[in-house]
Amino acid sequence: MKKLYIIRHAKSSWKDMELDDYNRPLNKRGKANAPFMGSILKKQKVQPDIIISSPVLRAKTTAKIIAKEVKYSKKIVFRDDMYESSPSRLHKILTKIDDKHSIAFLFGHNPELNMLAENYVDFDENIVTCGVVEIEFDCNKWIDISAKNATLVSFDYPKKYN
Repeated sequence: MKKLYIIRHAKSSWKDMELDDYNRPLNKRGKANAPFMGSILKKQKVQPDIIISSPVLRAKTTAKIIAKEVKYSKKIVFRDDMYESSPSRLHKILTKIDDKHSIAFLFGHNPELNMLAENYVDFDENIVTCGVVEIEFDCNKWIDISAKNATLVSFDYPKKYN
């Protein structure tokens, strides 16, 4: 069994319009939502074996905050090819995960994350900022993950708790 948590970065700031998109930081709400969602995952006793993230500041920051909340102590894998990516590229990244890892967190951006979730489980909701889509794959190797063995387990997001 393999489990994937698709996590969209927390809300980012548009305050500095001269700032490159790559370097936009989290805004006040994002800085509050990321640790909140991390605490939800911790309460659910979710412990990732690997965290893979886009290196873009808002995704990187979200990944680091949530990793800290769930007490993930290993190195986060930052992949340059996750920014302005595609669902097929993200799928390829996932299929290359070492099979010793059962639970993976994937931090990134829309529309790619939404399209990836749609490809696996016909997920048709918008993954809002700091949203977490949990998908379980009935297989033992990451290379074998597909829509044929995928099940949507949950969809969590900050406003669900307000």
